[in-house]
Amino acid sequence: AMEKSYVSMFLLLIVISCALAKDAGKKDSKDTSAKPKLPQTLSRGWGDQLIWTQTYEEALFRSKHSQKPLMIIHHLEDCPHSQALKKVFAEHKDIQKLAEKFILLNLVYETTDKNLAPDGQYVPRILFIDPSLTVRADITGRYSNRLYAYEPSDISLLYSNMQKALKLLKTEL
Repeated sequence: AMEKSYVSMFLLLIVISCALAKDAGKKDSKDTSAKPKLPQTLSRGWGDQLIWTQTYEEALFRSKHSQKPLMIIHHLEDCPHSQALKKVFAEHKDIQKLAEKFILLNLVYETTDKNLAPDGQYVPRILFIDPSLTVRADITGRYSNRLYAYEPSDISLLYSNMQKALKLLKTEL
């Protein structure tokens, strides 16, 4: 019975997103290209070919049910540090490949969940969450004052942190 409710929930999400896409299409009649808009919008440039979740709630649900870890990127469009990190993240082939093993979410606003801001609401910051819905406080960047911050020069550290999030997961299950 669990399977069935999950499927119907998933179908509901598809219906909702299609309805939203239709409305967006009506308003924006200037753009005649028939390119699919949704994936690009959700990726916000962090990896257009990756599957991104739309909300924190959906991401938690999908992480729990797929048993994949969740990677959450907090960023802002008008923050030069966010933009710089996004560029190297999107162009890093190995990171983009590894990211497929995660449930992915990037946010330009804060959630009400205080666990996602353990040491403040700065951007860019990247947190990993286990399918048990536990924030991985042990996976941090190299700044003691902003534990989950990464600079473009930290991209290899971020890559190994992603590997760490996947590895520890396997040994715990």
